[in-house]
Amino acid sequence: MENILLILNIVLAIILVILILFQKSEGGALGIGVSQDNFMFSRSAGNFLTKATAVVATLFIICSIALTIISRQDIIPTTSVIDKDIESTEDVPKIPDNN
Repeated sequence: MENILLILNIVLAIILVILILFQKSEGGALGIGVSQDNFMFSRSAGNFLTKATAVVATLFIICSIALTIISRQDIIPTTSVIDKDIESTEDVPKIPDNN
């Protein structure tokens, strides 16, 4: 199950990057940014890309959270570093008082 979610997360990340790069640049230096004459990047295509990006981003976040929850179950609980330090000082021999 964890491997399937991991592959799905990678695929969603790649799709998310592609969708973001296809969006029209709004004056920034980043992005592909083509002219307004191109019919492919009209207002309706922009709305579709915006909605698709939001959906894919939501799926990516849900998949990431699910992957975290699943992988969290495999972690074995351990004691704290402070508890280990206290235990190790009890094993050290004590110095005699009449020195």
